[in-house]
Amino acid sequence: MNSGTARLGVLLVNLGTPDAPTPKAVRRYLREFLSDPRVVEIPRALWWLILNLIVLRIRPRRSAHAYRTIWTDRGSPLLAHTEDLRDLLAADGRFAGVEFAMRYGNPSIRSKLEALKRQAETIVILPLYPQYSAATTGSVFDAVCDTAKSWRHVPGLHFISDYYRAPAYLEAVASSIRSFWQAHGRPDRLLFSFHGLPKRCVDRGDPYAGQCQHTAREIAALLGLNDEEWLLAYQSRFGRAEWLKPYCIDTLRELPVQGIRRVDVVCPGFAVDCLETLEEIAVTNRGEFLGAGGECYRYIPALNARPEHAKALIGLLEPYLALPG
Repeated sequence: MNSGTARLGVLLVNLGTPDAPTPKAVRRYLREFLSDPRVVEIPRALWWLILNLIVLRIRPRRSAHAYRTIWTDRGSPLLAHTEDLRDLLAADGRFAGVEFAMRYGNPSIRSKLEALKRQAETIVILPLYPQYSAATTGSVFDAVCDTAKSWRHVPGLHFISDYYRAPAYLEAVASSIRSFWQAHGRPDRLLFSFHGLPKRCVDRGDPYAGQCQHTAREIAALLGLNDEEWLLAYQSRFGRAEWLKPYCIDTLRELPVQGIRRVDVVCPGFAVDCLETLEEIAVTNRGEFLGAGGECYRYIPALNARPEHAKALIGLLEPYLALPG
């Protein structure tokens, strides 16, 4: 075991979740999330009015209802799966400490960085976003820096910006799809659905769309799919601006018209399942596809705490174990 082994701490970061499936808790969470200028890139004064006079008066109740449909005894699935994934990494035994935090909500990035600072001399921050976007990974970087700038002694900090082309990650997703097909059979089409992003963000230099396309192509290749057997779309459009296309909901409505009535959907941009995958993708979009004439719609779960997922993430961290201590 090298001298740096006992000195390295790891912080996994996910998006976040309300503390409870109630309008009050959801409103508190949405206020923090949607107040981030990385998330909504419109003039602050205008957005303050929209957020406080419209969004936070309407959306919390609707979202709370959606959260209640997926809530578990351990809280939100995103929180539970992220904790389980953390436990698998900690069980590896080579890190001084492994913590997880949420960019918005609890546990906070500040609290978990403070905990790691007491355990390790070098910390690696690993946002659980395979594909980089300023609105996700970039915002995590902001929060880490906001914490570090208050420290007198800043330890070694390393930041993993993306892992969209990491072979072990790609193979882990492909393996989960193979396992699903072995148990349930193959569809007419495999749809890769990624979280949407306003097109203007990509026009300004965000690499997200290209990284999503690379991920989908590589996983399709690992599965041996030809170009007619898979497609890519983007979900969760919000507001009136143009977002990355094609839109997932439009794609699902069009497929039955084209004679494609059996579709499986996988979301490789989500490390673990959450409201968006379990309610929007697995339930709401299923209804849209079947309502348009589809016959079979299946959501393939995120990697969650599968052993090969943990192995892929540990592979990203291993180079930092070799750093001089």
